Amino acid sequence: MPRPPRLSHDRLIALYALLAGAPAVLATVVLLHQAEASSKTFTTVLLAVGGAWLVFAAAAHVRVVRTLQTVANLLSALREGDFSVRGRGANVDDPLGDVMTEINTLSQTLNEQRLGAMEATALLRTVMAEIEVAIFAFDERDVLRLVNPAGQKLMHSPAERLLDRTAAEIGLDELLEGEDVRVLEAARFAGAQAKARWSLRRSTFRERGVPHTLVVVSDVSQALREEEIKAWQRLVRVLGHELNNSLAPIKSIAGSLGAMLEKPATARASDWEDDMRSGLGIVAARADGLTRFMQAYARLTRLPPPALAPVEIGPLVRRTASLEVRLVVHVVSGPEMQVQLDAAQIEQVLINLIANATEAALEAQQAGRAEAGVELTWQRLPGAIEIMITDAGPGIANPSNLFVPFFTTKQKGSGIGLVLCRQIAENHGGSITLENRTDGPSGCIARLRLPL
Repeated sequence: MPRPPRLSHDRLIALYALLAGAPAVLATVVLLHQAEASSKTFTTVLLAVGGAWLVFAAAAHVRVVRTLQTVANLLSALREGDFSVRGRGANVDDPLGDVMTEINTLSQTLNEQRLGAMEATALLRTVMAEIEVAIFAFDERDVLRLVNPAGQKLMHSPAERLLDRTAAEIGLDELLEGEDVRVLEAARFAGAQAKARWSLRRSTFRERGVPHTLVVVSDVSQALREEEIKAWQRLVRVLGHELNNSLAPIKSIAGSLGAMLEKPATARASDWEDDMRSGLGIVAARADGLTRFMQAYARLTRLPPPALAPVEIGPLVRRTASLEVRLVVHVVSGPEMQVQLDAAQIEQVLINLIANATEAALEAQQAGRAEAGVELTWQRLPGAIEIMITDAGPGIANPSNLFVPFFTTKQKGSGIGLVLCRQIAENHGGSITLENRTDGPSGCIARLRLPL
């Protein structure tokens, strides 16, 4: 059975207004009938009362309906994005005034938010237009939806020819595959230099609930070339310094020995043979030093990749600490755990760090600090393990040069140990830091951090 049609809200208001006045009109009719009023009087009073009844009912209907229409118009303006319209009658302690106040406040808030969004969008567009980084945004169907001027320059095409086309159609489908962060060769971009390299970073975002892919491509070839030049300059400077330190005395002694041999036998000193042996010994020692230097350099450049295997960290640390015979290394046991690492390489790292800490502690003991020693421990961090070697030596005088290849403050040092340790740690995905202690006595703390 079909439901009867419902009355509209305005008709219900009119019906309720009529029903509200109906008792008064009925009571008037009953009273006039009881008073036996004349027909003329009865008609006049009935018309007056009925007219007033209808007028007030119509007024109530118009008041309510117009108020609701005003509210509807205000909300419609907000929906259309017109936040300049305001409702009158926003009075306090009045239900209708409260409604108008809330609508006007909502209009002001939305207007301020729109202005803020417009300013942020204008700033974003300015940044995207001025930044020298190519930006591409693809929707879930790999269709290009946004490209900045740098991206247009990279593709040698205006936005009109790129937008609304798939990544495969414009030759950028490879940007959406593979690792999110990697280096690209420039040959894949039209007009790019053959030897240029590009850094790619890819992430995702949502717009109106739809997933999109954001791709950022920047030219890193110039920065890499500058860093490469600086690295070569530092290497040549260090190599030149080391070679000069060895070749200068060799050249001087060789010249002195040559001049001695050019003299007649009668003009030579009586101990010239001893001088000759001493000079040749110095030349041999410096040549041996150069040989060790080149071997250390070759070792640094030919480090094999780590052969990872599960290793119990406790026995590894204790075994390595026991190899130091000049000083007893105090091992503070940490949590027992198994870590994937190259045991031989990590042992070499710990041997070098323990040796450095031992030499610093011995130096402090020679200076009269009998309590100076070395402590070795480890702890578990979120996603990593940290091995700490602490000494009570004089500390680090020049931390900025710790990992500079071939830089050393030791008389017989090669400047390779810490560089080799850091390279081994980084090959494991970890890191090495050295810093002066801040917990009381002087000294240094070395932290070897490896991922679990």
